Amino acid sequence: MRPTKILAALALASAMLLSGCGGSSNDPQPSNNDPKPNVETAAAPPPTQPSTPVKGDLTIKMLNVGQGDAILIQTKKQNILIDTSDIDERDKLVAELDKTRIKKLDRVILTHPHADHIGGLERLIKDGKLNIKEIDDNGMTSGSKIYTNYMKAAKAAGISIGHLKDGDELDFGGGVKFKVYYPTAELINEGSQKGYKHDPNNESIVGRLTYKNFSMLFTGDAEKKVENELLNSVHKSELKSTIFKASHHGSKTSAGVDFMKMVAPEYVVISAGEPDIDGGNTYGHPHKAALNNYLKAGVAKSKIYWTYKNGTITITTDGKAWSVTPEVENNWLDAWLDK
Repeated sequence: MRPTKILAALALASAMLLSGCGGSSNDPQPSNNDPKPNVETAAAPPPTQPSTPVKGDLTIKMLNVGQGDAILIQTKKQNILIDTSDIDERDKLVAELDKTRIKKLDRVILTHPHADHIGGLERLIKDGKLNIKEIDDNGMTSGSKIYTNYMKAAKAAGISIGHLKDGDELDFGGGVKFKVYYPTAELINEGSQKGYKHDPNNESIVGRLTYKNFSMLFTGDAEKKVENELLNSVHKSELKSTIFKASHHGSKTSAGVDFMKMVAPEYVVISAGEPDIDGGNTYGHPHKAALNNYLKAGVAKSKIYWTYKNGTITITTDGKAWSVTPEVENNWLDAWLDK
């Protein structure tokens, strides 16, 4: 065979081989600008949560209700709601509670009478769907319309109202306890005096929920002033907790380094709304100073959650093991710290 024929035959065979291995000329071809595949980044990242949430007798949900706080605790025996979001977030609160399909609230705890913590209670009382048995507050009165309206609604519905102070211990049923660390009886007495100037954030109810080996510290909007008092109180050795409910929506006014190191939580959960929205999170919570102090206390970046980024955050535990499951997986922290 002539060399030219040999070359032609080889070219034909090569074309047939290529046609058999790969697609037609109409198939899209890779661009030189396309990123090259990376074996490490193509693989799924390791999960930050157990593939299956822990099944247990205790469920805690930090509800996604915008800027305010609303945390539902469900034990074998009781349903407890700590704070009720803001007045303009009432629809969100009702929608989130509807999802849980609960039929009663044995207790509502109001950490302090700011609007973003008590704003939804009047609506819940008047709706009547959840049959609220008892309300507990910090013993501090307020002249705000939101406060007086819910008090009137509670009285009309025949709901008893109690006041919590340092040393009180509540039984949530099924072995779940809630011990109150703040406010002190002395502070409540001062608050009842004529002319006393209230500082609602620093009058917040601070308490620790315990269930076997699990614990969660609830702090309302308490700031460094209260944190320092607790560090110098008889409760100092009791502060260490599995979960920390971020004080004051993750504000720089809270989460002092010494306090966070004493709490030494495994997880931090933050309730705060969309930043820079009028009537909502115009404060820019969570602040970098607080976030950095969580990290200094040893909390892993993957274990800090924010309702605006992660949706409703669900904690489940049997008292021996626990899981924290966000509604939305979102690794937002590095980008937020870099802003």
